[in-house]
Amino acid sequence: MKIGVVGAAGRMGRMLLAAIANADGAVIAGGVEASGHPDMGTDLGALAGLEPIGVVLTSDAQALFDNVDAVIDFTVPVATMAHAVLAKNSGTALVIGTTGLDAAQQNTIETAATFAPIVQAANYSVGVNVLQGLVEQAARALPDAYDIEILEMHHHHKIDAPSGTALALGEAAAMGRDVRLDDVADKVRDGIIGPRKSGDIGFATLRGGDVVGDHTVMFAGPGERIEITHKAASREIFANGAVRAALWSIVRKPGLYSMKDVLGF
Repeated sequence: MKIGVVGAAGRMGRMLLAAIANADGAVIAGGVEASGHPDMGTDLGALAGLEPIGVVLTSDAQALFDNVDAVIDFTVPVATMAHAVLAKNSGTALVIGTTGLDAAQQNTIETAATFAPIVQAANYSVGVNVLQGLVEQAARALPDAYDIEILEMHHHHKIDAPSGTALALGEAAAMGRDVRLDDVADKVRDGIIGPRKSGDIGFATLRGGDVVGDHTVMFAGPGERIEITHKAASREIFANGAVRAALWSIVRKPGLYSMKDVLGF
């Protein structure tokens, strides 16, 4: 299957190229970056740290969508919106790992998904998706006396907070308690804020160094605390999961899918 990557010269883009090259049944069929990128014209195999493959980095996203079976996008919200429109027009499968989307941008993706298969996930790690399931079950089983707090830490280059994965874990906890996350999320604490509001789901964000991604969900109750943690040691787990999602999506009908669909949860 022919898979392309947008943002192919970035850190995650290069890792995605390598993951495609190492996946059974997949080939690197294209990669794009913004016009003027210093790596323009570079062989995609070389970008991935592999032998040259005879396919070079371009800036033509339209041609990419027209000539591949699936595209993987771990870029930024504005770029992802443009790529969602290209997927809509071409019917090409799109795998989205971009986080930090606002409501209007999410609506663009959902509209595009009526014309093309789109997989969207805040995190493509199999372990994180298992974590989401455990968090939902724990939130459903524990009484409201157990306060829920979500702590995440990432490298100092990350531009959005809380992380998309932290928010997804919050959604899982909210689903377990049968509430809307928007109604109970507490993302900012500063100054004299008073006691914690019962039923809130709190978020704490840390940034520093080269941390790939650490997430802990705490259930703090009377006399005990339950903590469920996932720590990512390499971005390869995200790249491999995204390629798995791309291969899965190619034969699907138009629709908006999650990593849970890909894994069969």
